[in-house]
Amino acid sequence: MSAKKSKYYVVWEGNAIGIFDNWDDCKISVSGFDGAKYKSFGTREEAEKAFTENPFKHIGSQAKKNPPQTTTSTGFIRESIAVDAACSGNPGKMEYRGVFVPTGEQLFHVGPMEQGTNNIGEFLAIVHGLAFLKQQNSTLPLYSDSKNAITWVKNKHCKTKLTPVSENQEIFNLIARAEKWLHENHYSTTILKWETEEWGEIPADFGRK
Repeated sequence: MSAKKSKYYVVWEGNAIGIFDNWDDCKISVSGFDGAKYKSFGTREEAEKAFTENPFKHIGSQAKKNPPQTTTSTGFIRESIAVDAACSGNPGKMEYRGVFVPTGEQLFHVGPMEQGTNNIGEFLAIVHGLAFLKQQNSTLPLYSDSKNAITWVKNKHCKTKLTPVSENQEIFNLIARAEKWLHENHYSTTILKWETEEWGEIPADFGRK
């Protein structure tokens, strides 16, 4: 009888960082920590090497390119990525991120940036997700809980009423880049609406409500 295969969990950012040889300790380390970065490895040697490197080298490169898609009992596709934004004030400090739904691994995070809005953040998050998946040659679907942002992306235009000022110049630069990317790139990613009332908060939620 073969021995059960062990896993080692690297936590780059969390309540405690390091290498853990069981999921329970890893879960304690990342639970409730906004933007936790962690990943499992098959051997301790791999984990020790990864711990000394940039986490995005491993989280991004292991973006679960084309796994078989399965639907959960609640209705959403488990093998997917989810994006979300948060904004403290309207306008206010804005940030956004994308996560791999099955594990909660953070794939990208941008911000916070001054004088943005939640809708802008949701728009930028979707476009960033589309570019990320295309770069990874991934067929994963993408979830967003923002109807406005999904529509803006389909129209290839961020229809914000926010006034450009010096404080949010960085945000408007990102908007211009995102719109340019949408006009110049073809993508096959399916963009899906996350049904919060049925499934709870989107996995990329920042947990600040």
